Amino acid sequence: MLPGWIDTELTQGARDQVPGLDERVLARTPAGRWGAPSDLAGIAVFLAGSGSDFITGTAIPVDGGYSIS
Repeated sequence: MLPGWIDTELTQGARDQVPGLDERVLARTPAGRWGAPSDLAGIAVFLAGSGSDFITGTAIPVDGGYSIS
């Protein structure tokens, strides 16, 4: 799993320290928002379950479209 920009205590600190970070992330993310930790839950459940038993060697971005912009 490749999490994108997730709204956490760490990234909130980065936004305070890096001028324009929030605006740049929002401008590049088609979903128009920072990710929430709960946005990772669905893919985590899938990867932990039997539905992903035959999945190997792949990267699954969970980033609101950031990586395709």
